[in-house]
Amino acid sequence: QVLSFVVPTQLQSVTQRELDRLFHTRSCLFVGLHIALQAAVYGEYTWEVFVYCWELQFHLLLLLLPYLLLAGNMGCFVLCSRADPGIITKSNHASLVKIYAYDGVLFQKGVVCPTCNMEKPARSKHCSFCNMCVHRFDHHCVWVNNCIGAFNAKYFFLYLCTLTAMAATIAAITAAFLTRVVLLTNMMQGSYIDDQGQEHAVEILFLIQHLFLTFPRIVFMLGFVILLTLILGTYCCFNLYLALTNQTSNEWCKSRRYGCSRHLTVQPHDRQVVYKNIYCKGVWMNLKEIFKPLTVLERKKK
Repeated sequence: QVLSFVVPTQLQSVTQRELDRLFHTRSCLFVGLHIALQAAVYGEYTWEVFVYCWELQFHLLLLLLPYLLLAGNMGCFVLCSRADPGIITKSNHASLVKIYAYDGVLFQKGVVCPTCNMEKPARSKHCSFCNMCVHRFDHHCVWVNNCIGAFNAKYFFLYLCTLTAMAATIAAITAAFLTRVVLLTNMMQGSYIDDQGQEHAVEILFLIQHLFLTFPRIVFMLGFVILLTLILGTYCCFNLYLALTNQTSNEWCKSRRYGCSRHLTVQPHDRQVVYKNIYCKGVWMNLKEIFKPLTVLERKKK
């Protein structure tokens, strides 16, 4: 009973010095690539798109919105990469093992991690990159150079949302600029003469080619951020689905091996296990768990 109430002390996973050591021993290749891509996109946006849009009298707040999103994204990036995701140590193991029940399918009681030499709490997994077991392990993200676990999942979700919003905003402003150029020049009402000397009305393909020849870097950047918006938007929706159903990426992948049912059963003939997510508690409680991870005290109250 006493151990149940000493939550803050036991949930303190690792010291800041240990976190710094872990961060510096991981590969920073993708972090550097991530920063380089952002610098390239924002450099082109600032150097050309912002200047042209300002001359065309776009609203200043609209032009500054990508920079505000960048500031929020960098803040979430730092928090996500530097925060303890929920590394399981001998000092906090007794508390973390009581937070989630074992479902008997994805997580079995009594399974010991051979590396950490500790019983694995339910919903945890050993990360080969960090060489640590992580509480409510989702995945190891190379872009933030850290595991995504119970204690930094909220930062990762906000990081992903702001990153998607950044790409979408820059794409929208750039597309609006090119559209304004086309309208001001009445390009769609014009015509062109092909190699055979035939006159044709301006078509979409010709228009794209003309814009690419006139603004090559802007059109290339627009194509890149549109593709990025689609990829990030899809991944963001997938993470929202996981949050609403109280699943992690690790659990979702592992559960694909089993069927889905309302009951957790073992079929008598082929011994096939049917999986049910026992951690889903409704949309509101699932979202709350992302932004306020469960503790032993809250588990006891339930």
